[in-house]
Amino acid sequence: LEEEGRVRSVPGGVELATQVRSEPSYLDKSRVDMDEKRAMARAAAAPVEEGRTLYLDAGTTLGQLVPYLWDVPGLTVITNDLTTAASMTDHPGVDLFLVGGQIDRENRSAVGDIAAQTISEFNIDIAFMSTSSWDLNRGSTTPSRGKVAVKRAAMAAASMSLLVAGADKYGTFGTFKVAALESFSRVITDDRLPEASVRAIEERGVDLDPAQTRGKDTGGEAGTA
Repeated sequence: LEEEGRVRSVPGGVELATQVRSEPSYLDKSRVDMDEKRAMARAAAAPVEEGRTLYLDAGTTLGQLVPYLWDVPGLTVITNDLTTAASMTDHPGVDLFLVGGQIDRENRSAVGDIAAQTISEFNIDIAFMSTSSWDLNRGSTTPSRGKVAVKRAAMAAASMSLLVAGADKYGTFGTFKVAALESFSRVITDDRLPEASVRAIEERGVDLDPAQTRGKDTGGEAGTA
């Protein structure tokens, strides 16, 4: 049933897959699951090397990548996220490009065809992609049509695409499909994804990385960036 997209595994059983019809605001998302977001950001930053060209998709999770990029020399960073761009302007060592286009005020990002066309002008080494919903059958999806072209353009321009997606979003789906999970070089999630879901995703041939939240095993406080 999970492979058919009808249910998702949860601790102790399953629950029906749910459709996401709208996203929380950027402000609301920035207040939740910060330990998990930092854990995913640490794992996502691991392959970043000197001189790379990166795309950071819009979202509060990918915004947590910024502190892990400061010490990597010679980076070029492209983003459609207004908050991420603002946080990087104080670091002169990064060659920063802010993608223009129609502004999604709730999401604080540029969306639509103009933004997608701008992204297509770059050759990107690693595209870090966010999502509001994902599951085994439907892949990465969104309730916002304006985001689809932007996300697909970034993936098409990149040598490697990493989906960074919280476990709380797994088993949900939006109206518009972005890409199958198999289209990503790797999927980075947090350590709350049920084992049954982990097995099902890996059996599909997807490279899955459930990032461990610091301090979880010992009962201590989670680390901060």
